Amino acid sequence: MTIADPRGLLEAMFRAAIGAASPALCVPAHLPAAPKGRTIVIGAGKASAAMAAAFEAQWPGPLEGLVVTRYGHGAPTRRIEIVEAAHPVPDAAGRDAAARILAMVGGLTEDDLVVALMSGGGSALLAAPAPGLTLEDKQTVARALLKSGADIAEMNSVRKHLSAIKGGRLAAAATPARLHALMISDVPGDDPSVIASGPTVPDATTRADAASALAKYGIVPPPTVAARLADPASETPKPGDPAFARVANVIIATPQRSLEAAAEIARVAGVTPILLGDALEGEARDVARVMAGIARSCRRHGQPAAAPCVLLSGGETTVTVRGQGRGGRNAEFLLALAVALEGAAGVHALAGDTDGIDGSEDNAGAIIGPDTLERARAAGVEAKARLADNDAYSVFSALGDLVTTGPTLTNVNDFRAVLVL
Repeated sequence: MTIADPRGLLEAMFRAAIGAASPALCVPAHLPAAPKGRTIVIGAGKASAAMAAAFEAQWPGPLEGLVVTRYGHGAPTRRIEIVEAAHPVPDAAGRDAAARILAMVGGLTEDDLVVALMSGGGSALLAAPAPGLTLEDKQTVARALLKSGADIAEMNSVRKHLSAIKGGRLAAAATPARLHALMISDVPGDDPSVIASGPTVPDATTRADAASALAKYGIVPPPTVAARLADPASETPKPGDPAFARVANVIIATPQRSLEAAAEIARVAGVTPILLGDALEGEARDVARVMAGIARSCRRHGQPAAAPCVLLSGGETTVTVRGQGRGGRNAEFLLALAVALEGAAGVHALAGDTDGIDGSEDNAGAIIGPDTLERARAAGVEAKARLADNDAYSVFSALGDLVTTGPTLTNVNDFRAVLVL
């Protein structure tokens, strides 16, 4: 692709970012040593089924197991059972799969090996309510958090303390077996304790942190949840706990590697890549305004680089939902970016979730160009009003500018590319 085809170049960079995190590419290099005893493969996340397929294709000995992934994100396997469940709000399928996983890792010996395949989305998919809680309690809290604007670390501090499996509890259940976790990171900073709410990782957050996160966003939890967080029994296993003595947590794919893959596509096309970071956070529309300012600086002053250049970033923005419209955080970012740029010449952008699903929609993201607002007006669409209603999906659907990949079977979080020509 060349700069003569901005859309094609942006799409090629997005494909490269996704491809760099392919489980088929990343899993085989990180197989653990075979055990004397049984090999149990478990996992959760949007990439977990593809990770399971890649693992069993390479594993030389017997194995058994179960992983849970999002509806529509399954992959063909022969020896590892794949269960599909709901995301981002958990359902009974995820609850039942989590209970089965806990049962599978119980009663093992020192000669056995548990392989945990973890990726983004695992928090919702491993829905094992803590004692005294119901699935409905967890669903109520999940919906409130998703609308609140809370970041992923805040949401996961709550999830860990309401769970029977997250926040290191899976590792505790698997003791004394050896546990080898392979992780595809979708979180800022690649913190293993945040990926899928860290089922195999010591948890440094506390139940007080969880309660504070709910209070920060004005979320009044069900009485059972409040009682759980007030109970010392809700505390998670901490660093130094002997449950982690035989645990290895290995990150096999990261947002940074995906950004670097996209940067190489840009270089080949004669475009200077500017990597702004793999952990950008904040309200989607606020991040968009910052990106618009940087793009203008590139055009006007050649700083931080002269055109042609591309601003590449990853991480997870948030959306505080106030309207009634449709759209995930990437579509909201792009609509806000288009509004902030006001048709600035030479600026094109693509933003998408590398799992292929922007929020709960059927698109990965969308794409904009200098003519986006003009075309919207010609179609009778008022961009600013739609943005105020959190209705970015409808704008890009009307313009034919949605980016639709279907489930990619991986997940290294959001990808943003702002191309300045």
